[in-house]
Amino acid sequence: MSTVGLGDTPLVLCNYFSGLSLFISKKGIYMLALGIDPGTAICGYAVVSLEGNHLTPIRYGAVFTEKDLLMELRLKKIYEELTAIIEEYKPDFMSVEKLFFNTNVTTAITVGQARGVIVLTAANRGIPVVEYTPIQIKQAVVGYGGASKQQVTFMVQKLLNIRETPKPDDVADALATAICGLHSIDKRKYGLELKR
Repeated sequence: MSTVGLGDTPLVLCNYFSGLSLFISKKGIYMLALGIDPGTAICGYAVVSLEGNHLTPIRYGAVFTEKDLLMELRLKKIYEELTAIIEEYKPDFMSVEKLFFNTNVTTAITVGQARGVIVLTAANRGIPVVEYTPIQIKQAVVGYGGASKQQVTFMVQKLLNIRETPKPDDVADALATAICGLHSIDKRKYGLELKR
């Protein structure tokens, strides 16, 4: 990702999209992404920053819901926990993995329900949502759309300087989704270009 040089300007603040803010520092664009790997039982999340060309993991983990809970209560838990994360870290945008066709209809429906709640959570906080296919995410992180999960996790650890393997896999996927968003988001579309 290219950076924006501002000479000796210490800091510029650009307003965009429903009052959110993008910082342009001497090191370049500073953006904060919330990456999400949608799921009902496990919903991976990752808050990652990009300053210039430097990626930093701020917080990552997963929202777990009990399978014995009513579906509406599981979705409510996902909504509430992601809302708390958004309110604490105020990400510039949410990066979400697109739902792809699944031969298991039941799984596809439950993941779709979770994904709807996740997107609603962002919309309620005025945060733009960008979506990427698994192939796009792998391409952005590994450089190859057919990469294995192990290869994606390995590159996530290298790019973010994380020593321990993120667990469960949903967390590594959320980190990868955040990285993809930070490197691929259409800044002009979302008003993230430096205003001169």
